[in-house]
Amino acid sequence: MRLDKFLCDALGATRKEATKILKSGEVTVDEQVQKSGAFKVSEQSVIEWQGRELAVQGPRYIMLYKPEGFVCSHEDGFNHTAFVLLDEIKMDELHFAGRLDVDTTGLVLITDDGKWSHRITSPKHKCDKTYRVWLADPIGSDYQEKLAAGIQLRNEKELTLPAQMTVVNEAENELLLTIHEGKYHQVKRMFAALGNKVEQLHRERVGEIVLDENLEPGEYRYLTQEEIDSVWK
Repeated sequence: MRLDKFLCDALGATRKEATKILKSGEVTVDEQVQKSGAFKVSEQSVIEWQGRELAVQGPRYIMLYKPEGFVCSHEDGFNHTAFVLLDEIKMDELHFAGRLDVDTTGLVLITDDGKWSHRITSPKHKCDKTYRVWLADPIGSDYQEKLAAGIQLRNEKELTLPAQMTVVNEAENELLLTIHEGKYHQVKRMFAALGNKVEQLHRERVGEIVLDENLEPGEYRYLTQEEIDSVWK
């Protein structure tokens, strides 16, 4: 493959832009500066631009530890978009496979594979999501039973699907909640219907994908093949 064609594919650049990038002298092939677009590269070639190794992009699957104060969208007039936390090319091709509110932290999945994200977000597939929840008031003794039976949310015709609750720290009003759908502000609305208020919300798991404990807020990594494949099970 010609080097300029490789740059077009890897960076989403036009042929004119690729030529300009090459003339800058910032592209190396196997540690040697190359300025000719006609230079032939192979699958074994190590191609770098500005010190960063490039590859023709296939589907991308990313795990982000979203901090508080960031929104899951490409644009927002009031808050930072979580996309500013990523150092990726072709950012406009990425989307969130399930969003989190601006004040909710934790696991967010990002991809450019529409079929994969649909598997996560489609109500038909009932993808499990586990949240760590801190409530304003004490955890009611009947919460577990009521959540398992389904909650009638305001402006909804049907009850929520049965959810599983585990008390983590009763003194801190802390619990884990696993739901199997993704209605708007669902966790907050469920506890509001029980007469309580969610003070803090953190998503730990989506399906079989668990937030990496080695990630700090604002950090991300690519998913392993096992994590990617788990969505199709």
